[in-house]
Amino acid sequence: MKFVADLHLHSRYSRAVSQNMTLENIAKYAQLKGISIVATGDFTHPFWFDQLKTELVDAGNGLYRLKTNDQRLTQKDQALDVSPSALDEKKVYFLLSCEISSIYSQGGKGRRIHNLFFFPSLAAVSKFNKKLLDKKANLRSDGRPIVGIPSRDLAQIALSCDEKVLIIPAHIWTPWFSLYGSFSGFDSVEECFGDMAKYIYGIETGLSSDPAMNWQIADLENRAILSSSDAHSLLKMGREATVFEADEISYDAIYHAIAGPVTTFPPASARSSQKTAVDQKDQVELRAVGSPSSRATRNDAKIAFTIEFHPEEGKYHYTGHRDCNFSQSPEETAKDGDICAVCGKKLTIGVMHRVEQLKSQNSKVRTEVRNGVRWVYPDGNGRPPYVSLVPLSEILSEALESGIGTKTVMDPYMALVSTFASEFNVLLKADIEQIASVSSSKIAQGIEKVRTGDIVVGPGYDGKFGVVKIWNQQNPDKNEKNEAEEKQLNLFA
Repeated sequence: MKFVADLHLHSRYSRAVSQNMTLENIAKYAQLKGISIVATGDFTHPFWFDQLKTELVDAGNGLYRLKTNDQRLTQKDQALDVSPSALDEKKVYFLLSCEISSIYSQGGKGRRIHNLFFFPSLAAVSKFNKKLLDKKANLRSDGRPIVGIPSRDLAQIALSCDEKVLIIPAHIWTPWFSLYGSFSGFDSVEECFGDMAKYIYGIETGLSSDPAMNWQIADLENRAILSSSDAHSLLKMGREATVFEADEISYDAIYHAIAGPVTTFPPASARSSQKTAVDQKDQVELRAVGSPSSRATRNDAKIAFTIEFHPEEGKYHYTGHRDCNFSQSPEETAKDGDICAVCGKKLTIGVMHRVEQLKSQNSKVRTEVRNGVRWVYPDGNGRPPYVSLVPLSEILSEALESGIGTKTVMDPYMALVSTFASEFNVLLKADIEQIASVSSSKIAQGIEKVRTGDIVVGPGYDGKFGVVKIWNQQNPDKNEKNEAEEKQLNLFA
């Protein structure tokens, strides 16, 4: 079966995050979106971790469920004669996760790297949090804590807490805070993680890049490409997501889909011999894909496809300078340089330009249209395909000329989601004529245009989101209104 996962979001204990980001609300919106597995985010924060321990129950599969919903479903399911797999598709599971900001010096340069960590148990999370506190990390300051621990050492600490931890570099191209970031990152995973690079099984694309851009990077050829929302508010959940295919919904299914179908483990006597800044007590028996081993486990889980933002809509796609309303393409940057033509200051180098700097080949892609939806496949290398969408609330906002989150938009949103079971069903599966009968012909037309990619996106740059134009024409007054709304919503995006 296929199931949708959004593996990166934040709780109300992170900066610039909506106070509505509670476990109960997150579960509710995951159901509206059609998400089966959602990250908890922020498990390093002591208040949020207390809530995770209080409000979640172990589902027995390396994932967790909201206690109240679990009780309601149990009572309801007793009266239903349905298969376990059908019940799984209705439930929302939580995956224990956090994002950590590492700020440190390496190679004579300041580094600012964000990494995601996923664990299968609260006990492992508790061990990890304690080790961070032992390193003098201030976990109360923010749901996404800032630490002075290098990425390499963080990875080893995490692996010492649970050998099945997943470590995923977050929004890997963001200029300021990512592994490949133009201002404070590295040119390769190995340069960042050193001998721990072999345990980095996947990366997160971020909103400003899509899989096709990442297919050009030799460093990523044997690593999974994941997409997640990095949501700071409920409506932003699922704006990017990863769809897995497995016999069951479980932590192991996600782990093996990312790490590979065959994961091998070293013999019990194996020990890391390399000396590092990490204390000796943090040394761990580590596993590596494809290495000789006395034992192995197999799982046929895989990534089926990813759901993407149009990368132009991401707020760092182009190179530019927001204060001067100035941006330029990689071709223009190569020709004119990286100095702002308006103020003479250095431009923020965009994701598209950074990909051009690091790529080893040009992407070869092919497209297929199924059910009116445009799918993008890599040409010949067997990578999972992807589909680029616009969130339903944004389609409705443009069609109805009203702000996202207003009653004018949310009433038809709820009507569509209630009729077709989830937002993803509306965007990917529902019949266009049926959508029109529930909403309007213009809304149905907008969804159809998004499915085929018949839209225009003005590229974002230097922290400013790109602008989607589904009908390629805008009311000037509406443009001014959208700009004001964007400034307000950037606190929660």
